[in-house]
Amino acid sequence: MKPRIRLRGFLLSQHAHSVALRPLVRSQRRHASSSSPEPPTSSSQPRWLRLTLITATAVGIGAYLRWTQESRSGSTTLNPASFTPYYLVSREPVSSTGSLFTLKPPGQDGNNLEVYNGAWKTGIWSVMFKQPQLQIGRDYTPLPSTSSDGDDGCLRFFIRKDRFGEVSRYLHSLKIGAAVEVRGPRIECEIPSDTQTVLFIAGGTGIAPALQAGHTLLRRTDQTNKPRIHILWANRRLEDCTGGLSDNVDTAAKTQTSWFSRIFRSSKPVITPAPSDVQDKTKSSLIVRELEALKAQYPEQFTVEYFVDEENRFIGKKSILDFAQTATSSSEARKRNLILISGPEGFISYMAGPKLWAQGMELQGPLQGVIKELGLKDWAVWKL
Repeated sequence: MKPRIRLRGFLLSQHAHSVALRPLVRSQRRHASSSSPEPPTSSSQPRWLRLTLITATAVGIGAYLRWTQESRSGSTTLNPASFTPYYLVSREPVSSTGSLFTLKPPGQDGNNLEVYNGAWKTGIWSVMFKQPQLQIGRDYTPLPSTSSDGDDGCLRFFIRKDRFGEVSRYLHSLKIGAAVEVRGPRIECEIPSDTQTVLFIAGGTGIAPALQAGHTLLRRTDQTNKPRIHILWANRRLEDCTGGLSDNVDTAAKTQTSWFSRIFRSSKPVITPAPSDVQDKTKSSLIVRELEALKAQYPEQFTVEYFVDEENRFIGKKSILDFAQTATSSSEARKRNLILISGPEGFISYMAGPKLWAQGMELQGPLQGVIKELGLKDWAVWKL
């Protein structure tokens, strides 16, 4: 759920995409104008007008200064109450439309690591980035750390540049060393401690929370507990998952229709390109390397299947059902099986039905779509 949160200095409205941060000065100005007295006489109007302008200006400046002090405070620890300035240290292209961002906190006192660890132990989490010019924010999911020492405090994000996304375009325009205001963490989904199997259905950048789920679940591995996660990752273009080889080659998905095509009823035929040559790891995309690294660490507990629209390979019912039936038959009694879906709104709606907004909160909504049609039993479903 994403409740509306009121903070000192501005009103935060958390939506599925961009979130408006409305400065307090607006409400102050509305109050000033709405509480104006009856029109004064012509002789007193200039003085009244000057006083009104001075008062409104003072209120506006005060609100702005309070907001600036709050959002740019000296705090070096990530927290959900105020924005902390992080700094962009690298931006590596993943494809022509997406990049891997690395942000560094202003200090390395170890407090941020405690915040991160608490979130990692719980489940899938996100932080909010603020676009300061438009005063809007958007939630992004950190990728698991690959730091050898693990104490640099940096956060990494897979962010696609959307021509309609104000925050993503702003982030892609920043220069190295630029400050980025970050707030969080916010738990998106708790992964219960008794979870044994996760089937993660990811579309596009939805692979980021899938990597999170894998990191959180598999770090619970011990001699008696070996949880498993299987990821179905759909992309429109091959460049996003170049070098990725499915663990289950027989996806039986070529007869399926793309979720994107079904939603928009495209009349254009899908052209199947020639089979791509197998590429070595040096040519694999950065995200594929992240997946392969986790697979190498947990070879029998972490598996991935890749689907590409432009190659006419889509996530179908058989791909979901085959794994779900295998996992259910092999899982122990009293163990929890969990299906997670993440990606664009249309992708989530097609797979499990849309999420809903009610009274300022985002709700899961009824289960619909492909998952409902399969009639899976003993599986909990969560839309991210």
